Amino acid sequence: MTVSTTTHRRRLGLKAAALAAAAALVLTGCSSDSDAAPSPAASGASADLGTLTVQLSWIKNAEFAGEFFAIEKGYFKDAGFSDVILNAGPGATESIVLSGGADFGLSNAVSVGAVVAEEGAPLKIVGTTFQKNPFTILSLKDGGNIATPADLVGKKIGVQAGPNEALFDALLVANGIDASEVEKVPVEYDPAPLVNGDVDGFLAYVTNEAITVEAEGHPVTNLLFADNGLPFVAESVVTTDEMIEKSPEKVKAFLKAEILGWKDAVADPEEGARLAVEKYGKDLGLDMDKELEQATVQTSLIVTDETKANGLFTISDSLIEQNLATLKASGIELEASDLFDLSLLGELLAAEPDLTK
Repeated sequence: MTVSTTTHRRRLGLKAAALAAAAALVLTGCSSDSDAAPSPAASGASADLGTLTVQLSWIKNAEFAGEFFAIEKGYFKDAGFSDVILNAGPGATESIVLSGGADFGLSNAVSVGAVVAEEGAPLKIVGTTFQKNPFTILSLKDGGNIATPADLVGKKIGVQAGPNEALFDALLVANGIDASEVEKVPVEYDPAPLVNGDVDGFLAYVTNEAITVEAEGHPVTNLLFADNGLPFVAESVVTTDEMIEKSPEKVKAFLKAEILGWKDAVADPEEGARLAVEKYGKDLGLDMDKELEQATVQTSLIVTDETKANGLFTISDSLIEQNLATLKASGIELEASDLFDLSLLGELLAAEPDLTK
């Protein structure tokens, strides 16, 4: 596990495409809301750490089952937090955390890395839920059937403007494909152009649009970015250098509750989906079947051989190097110590090794 405590920053001039990557990498639009979720009473809580505010990267669906479990089971309360506020996304997570609007945010290495590189933002990733990012080129099996990067050549690919476009360009670069060999078609976030045959492929989430399209009766093929030259961590915990330096016990308390919550979520995806549908995302009209499928599919992004060996939320040295290579393909050059600080996670796991099991 990489351990970094340096606050050194690089300020780099990035081209416009790389600047676009600084925005939150989200695929559909939903209004942001903030709900206060009081933790249930629990005995044996540690010293009061006050109210905890977490900025989510997306709406309150099964993507955040671990946070829901951590509230329901009293893990945040046991860790010392009197109340928990989950701010629904999408939103400018990095800016919200920097401004003090949230103690911690959930984002991804590309988004955080761009802000750190261009603005010298005092932010660090201190752990991650997803070892593998969920981005995919979605296609229909009886249509484009894009199973390998080479299958992109000669195809029409629906790509959303902004950060997703920069990410798609990086996918081409990583796989040695000239942009002129692929027709990039501007689309919104609704995968209807794919279903209607207007495009051969569609930039999507394997945990979202891929599930929705298949549920509508269309067998799909996924070309996962993480398996095809663009591995980077996602749903990563980001906080400020000041939080790390001045409130290390708060960081460790949060990470402990998160790990416990996500261990439960991995073990019981059905309950995670139910919490999303019936409680935390009740006003969103979520579909139980879709949420259960999402909760099940995302387990493969969370649990890997490395987390089985090292524990949830850890990021290995080799994975960090892969993240840096992905950032470089996006026009962003950083050192590991500019973006990651896993020292407090390391301290936590050393003190409580049962968390790794």
